[in-house]
Amino acid sequence: MSTARAALERRRERRVPVHLPIVVRGTDRTGMPFEERTSSENLCRGGAAFASRHPLDLGSHLEIHIPVLPTSASEDTDFSTQGRIVHVMHGGGAENESIVGVEFTGPRFHRMYVSETT
Repeated sequence: MSTARAALERRRERRVPVHLPIVVRGTDRTGMPFEERTSSENLCRGGAAFASRHPLDLGSHLEIHIPVLPTSASEDTDFSTQGRIVHVMHGGGAENESIVGVEFTGPRFHRMYVSETT
């Protein structure tokens, strides 16, 4: 079984393709701390994927912040958690960009979004 297929089968929740602003903080492969403003590629309650220009390793821990616009049904404005990198796919849209998948190790994301592809 391929690594990508095994990762897909381990997912407990369906990821929704949605682009939300996201701020990621951590330490890259070279030991340099960074803060990056990017956007999500997809999202579920237990994790997210996003584009990054920083060289990151599997197993690294990150701080993740998603500003969430309040709705009439909710007063939540922001979501912050910690995550562990479980997937890195090189070759995103820009040169030296990767798509990074994280599993939330802190609070889970409890907002729902409709897929942008529907």
